Amino acid sequence: MNHPPYSDHHRNVGELTATRRGFLGATGGVAATALWSGLSQAALAQPEAFGKAKSVIMIFNCGGPSHIDLWDPKPNAGDSVRGPFQTIDTNVPGIHVTEMLPRMAKMVDKLAILRTVNHTQAGHNSGMYYSTVGRPYRIDSTLINPSPADHPSLGTLVGWLARRDGYSSGIPPYVIAPYPHCDSTVYITPGQYGGCLGMHYDPLVLDADPNDKDFKVRNLKLDPSLTPDKFRERLSLLNQMNQKGIAIASPSATDIDLYQSQAASIVSTDKASEAFDLSKETTELRDRYGRHTWGQSHLLARRLVESGVRFVSAVNGRSIIWDTHLNNFDRMKKSLVPPMEQAYATLLEDLEDRGLLDTTLVIWTGDFGRTPIINKDAGRDHWPQCYTVVLAGAGIRGGQVVGESDKTGAFPHSRPISPADINATVFTAMGYDPRSITYRMLDGRPIPLSEGTPIREVL
Repeated sequence: MNHPPYSDHHRNVGELTATRRGFLGATGGVAATALWSGLSQAALAQPEAFGKAKSVIMIFNCGGPSHIDLWDPKPNAGDSVRGPFQTIDTNVPGIHVTEMLPRMAKMVDKLAILRTVNHTQAGHNSGMYYSTVGRPYRIDSTLINPSPADHPSLGTLVGWLARRDGYSSGIPPYVIAPYPHCDSTVYITPGQYGGCLGMHYDPLVLDADPNDKDFKVRNLKLDPSLTPDKFRERLSLLNQMNQKGIAIASPSATDIDLYQSQAASIVSTDKASEAFDLSKETTELRDRYGRHTWGQSHLLARRLVESGVRFVSAVNGRSIIWDTHLNNFDRMKKSLVPPMEQAYATLLEDLEDRGLLDTTLVIWTGDFGRTPIINKDAGRDHWPQCYTVVLAGAGIRGGQVVGESDKTGAFPHSRPISPADINATVFTAMGYDPRSITYRMLDGRPIPLSEGTPIREVL
């Protein structure tokens, strides 16, 4: 799915410029690394220390899952709040979840459950923006789309930092699978693309279902009619033509250079096509993840971080599938929670079995939570004032709850946490100082990676 095109004036202030003359003087990853390194000088500060996290998987539940019916049960609240799901013990004494999470209850020793995350925007797209960017959108609305004025999301910035630090894999450092965050596939969530950093920091969005029988990511390999030698000859011919032509110093020309360089890097090796090839996994493991879109997307996320990708957004739901204004409990029980938990639990197990959980930070999150009060349609409505985010892996201290919500799960009772704090925690876990490293907005203002405070209890 393509997002609305940017105009030519979106360039990042302070970026190095490039012209079409000589853009393919190098080939493959070398060319891509050189052209991807256009960064503001303010961003060149090195981290004070290196964290354990090398990659991040963000499990994003579009639409806003109910925190009260999953991670923050309120068994002593009244019937208008509690809901039908029973509270169960976990493998950590004193921590409880609902009966909807029997597998996760056995893994709580690995989880940091943040029960007091909150922000102020209740529209789906603005809520998704706030929860991933760590800053409020200009208006609280669902009817918005990406623009070059956007702040970059957590995933965008992790990819940007990777390229700054010399990332040269044949796969883009930031991937969204299977579909982008959006409302109704018409209004695409801002922030998840390049925004003020420019289009070449856009993620690779699959726009394909990994559970399809004939799943294949297009254009990752050379056409069968082309040998590697013939492809190099064509790149050389293109470079010669550019050398003899008139240099075009414009944003559009620079974008073309970058895209061509990235494309050449991807198709010049088999690394990308192999990383996306789920047929290399055993039938047993694919079944464990679940033969559904979410399960196979989570398996793909593991393959991608195993191949060196820095950030994967595994999106649970095409559009706002967790938007349970109607029949919240029936939908959660029958169609939403079982595939989510199957995929999530198996991902953590698989990462641990392969020795990847020590270096992969896994975030479970969504737009916001749901209202404590059950509405007349047996549903729950939007509620950004208090919800739950769960962290695991990469040295995160599990077996704990951070923050306590009030008796109905409506507001933080203690230790409120903002999306900015979560982003600051992720950057810190990856070894970056979220306050000293900056990027620039369109008007040239330097902006820190995050204005939040790292959650020290989990680090």
